[in-house]
Amino acid sequence: MRKIKNVLCLKLQARLSREHIATALHISKGVVAKYIGLAGAAGLDWTGLGVDP
Repeated sequence: MRKIKNVLCLKLQARLSREHIATALHISKGVVAKYIGLAGAAGLDWTGLGVDP
């Protein structure tokens, strides 16, 4: 769950590219794309995660 939150934080707040996020978190670009896609399909944004930025 932490990786998902980190991916969304870097995408939504830091506005990093998928490639930069993958490099920063040591995960594949495919995983980054999957997490972002699933969050978008679920209608989640940073406030929808229930954590303070």
